Amino acid sequence: MLPLFPLGAVLYPGMLLPLHIFEERYRQLVRDLLEGSDPRRFGVIAIRKGRETGIDGVHSLYEVGCVATLRRVEQLEDGRFDIITVGTQRFKLLSLDETRPYLQGRVEVLDDDVADQVAALPLVRTVQTGFRGYLDALTEWGGATVRIEELPDEPTLLSFIVAAAMIIDLTERQGLLAEPDTLRRLNMQRALLSRETAMLRTTTSRPAPDLRNTPYNPN
Repeated sequence: MLPLFPLGAVLYPGMLLPLHIFEERYRQLVRDLLEGSDPRRFGVIAIRKGRETGIDGVHSLYEVGCVATLRRVEQLEDGRFDIITVGTQRFKLLSLDETRPYLQGRVEVLDDDVADQVAALPLVRTVQTGFRGYLDALTEWGGATVRIEELPDEPTLLSFIVAAAMIIDLTERQGLLAEPDTLRRLNMQRALLSRETAMLRTTTSRPAPDLRNTPYNPN
């Protein structure tokens, strides 16, 4: 059983997620985590239908989420929290429990396949090149300024970094998280990078802002 934090965003393993906690139900979640022992974990899962805040805001959730481990907590004078978490493992949501102020879920932790790094290297190089081209197109077009000195050669880590950085819609983000095969995820990204780079270089309108880059999620 895992406490759940539904969001209008997707968390990937290895990625940082800062959160500003102000709703009482999620303050209680953080307090419960702090009263427990390490590792202090909860599940971040994307909202399929509904919204993050308010009573009965969440109507349905996606099936696959990511375990978030609490790394840093700052409690504010009025009881709110600023927290830093990091994604660890993907999970599949099996059932919901609504007996506490916040949702809990019975989950199955999903193992990621271990791709053969040598065999995957040609695809890794293609995605690395496509990702750099995508970032260059964003910079030239004025959508972002991103500098990455070095991208990892490890296929799974690379796939999650690229997924987290791309400006794509929630359905596509969720599809990348749910994909259990690293090479298939990289192939999906190769196609997405090609499409998004071409669109950036031909369109005259700005992309939707990537709200993951704001200091804190509104929850």
